[in-house]
Amino acid sequence: MEHCIISSPLGCTKIVGDKRGISSISILSSEEKLTDSIPLVLEDCVYQLYEYFDGNRTQFNLNLNLEGTDFQKRVWVSLLSIPYGKTLSYLQLSQQLGDVKAIRAVANANGKNPLWIVVPCHRVIGSDGSLTGYAGGLSRKQWLLEHESPYRQQRLF
Repeated sequence: MEHCIISSPLGCTKIVGDKRGISSISILSSEEKLTDSIPLVLEDCVYQLYEYFDGNRTQFNLNLNLEGTDFQKRVWVSLLSIPYGKTLSYLQLSQQLGDVKAIRAVANANGKNPLWIVVPCHRVIGSDGSLTGYAGGLSRKQWLLEHESPYRQQRLF
């Protein structure tokens, strides 16, 4: 497995993968030394993430190597269907997967998503529209949703 650490508007980001695909993208809780030379197998992922943060990419085209339970993988694949700039509630996601009672299991799988941003778990919100749990912190979730919003809110203060 190859890895690199890059800078993003939300902090240091670690990318892990190999020739089978990208297996992990995570935001780090502390500043880390940035990678001087990006491994060849990760270059396209780094490039696409930079395009996303620059506002020039709304969809990723990467080979993903998802590692998890069958249920987790079903949830993560469903997350990929949430369009850029849109949100879905945990309840709606459970319904989409065919089991309304699985809402807690869906939320748990969502929280274990290993591919930050690329598998857009940040697009899942509470049924009441609230920003519920996010492994990277609610301020990052809010930033990502505002970044993807077609309506740019100007800061007044």
